[in-house]
Amino acid sequence: MLEALGVLEEDEALYRVLLRERGLTPAELTERAGRGARAVRQSLHRLAECGLVSRLAGRPIRYVAARPDTAVEALIARRQQELAATRQAAELLLADLPADRRHRPEEELEIVFGREAVATRFQQLQQSTRRELLVLDRPPYAQNPSEPNPGENDLLSRGVRLRGIYAPEALELPGALRLIRAAVEAGEEARVCDDVPLKLAISDRSAAILPFTADRDAMVDSALVVYASTLLDALIRLFDLLWNVAVPVFDSDSTDSSTPEGELLMLLAAGLKDEAVARQLGISVRTVHRRTSELMDRLGARTRFQAGLAAARQGLI
Repeated sequence: MLEALGVLEEDEALYRVLLRERGLTPAELTERAGRGARAVRQSLHRLAECGLVSRLAGRPIRYVAARPDTAVEALIARRQQELAATRQAAELLLADLPADRRHRPEEELEIVFGREAVATRFQQLQQSTRRELLVLDRPPYAQNPSEPNPGENDLLSRGVRLRGIYAPEALELPGALRLIRAAVEAGEEARVCDDVPLKLAISDRSAAILPFTADRDAMVDSALVVYASTLLDALIRLFDLLWNVAVPVFDSDSTDSSTPEGELLMLLAAGLKDEAVARQLGISVRTVHRRTSELMDRLGARTRFQAGLAAARQGLI
C-alpha cells in the first residue's frame, strides 16, 4: 500500500505489526515478523527515517508506530517536494539541448501506438502543463470514463486553468453528469458543444495530443502528438472557435445551472436525445417530455429551438 511512497513491502509489514501491538522490542518484532534480527533492524532504521516508527525512552529499547494518517501525509509532502525538484531539474536539462534541435520539422510530430501508451502520454502531457490545459472530450476513451481523472485535481490545485468542451455523447455515459459537476466545482470551466469533431488536449498552447485515426467509433489505440507548428496553431484556433459557441455546464454565473430546470435546459441545449436526458437526470422519458413541455409553455415557445432562444435571452443558458 505504501510502496508508491518509497516504503518497501517488508518494511510496511513490520509497520503493520507495530500498529497492532504498541511498544515491541526488536526481539519481539523478529519473532512476530518471522524474519532475521538483522533484517528487522534494517527495516526499523528505514521506517524511522520515513517517520513511520519511533523509539520509546528507557530500556529495553522499544518501538511504536506513528499514526498512519499524519505519517503518510508527511511522506506525501516529502515525495511532492522531491517530484518538484526533479521537474525543475528536467527543465534545466533543456538548456543542454542544442537550439537547432528544438524545432526541427521531424521532431514536431510524434506517433504513439498502444492504448496504454496513449493513456500514459496523455498523463505526461497533463502533468507537464503549467498554465492552461484545453480539452475536447468525446468517446471512445483510452481510460475508464466512469472514474475521475486524478490528474485534473492536481492541475487545479497548482493553479492551472482547465477548460473542457464536451460532446453530447460524452454526457450520455452513465455518471458523466456527476463527474462533470464535481470537476466544475473543483474549478474546471466546462462547456458542451453539439459537434465536437475530435478528441484533443492542448498543453500550454505548445503541445497537443489527438487520435491518429479519424474514426470516431474506434478505440483510441494510437495518437499523434503535435508540437509548435502551423498544425498546432490550427488546433488551438479550432478549440477557441468551439469554445465561443459551446454551452456552459453548471456555470457558476448562471442562477439556474444547478437546479433541475437548469440541468434540463443544459442537456437539451447540448443536443442530447430524450432517452439520454432521462438517463442523466434519473427520470423516465415520459417525465422528460412532460417537463420539457412545461418549460416550453413557461417560455412561451412552440418548438425547442424557440425555447432555446427564449432561455438564452433570459440568461438561463
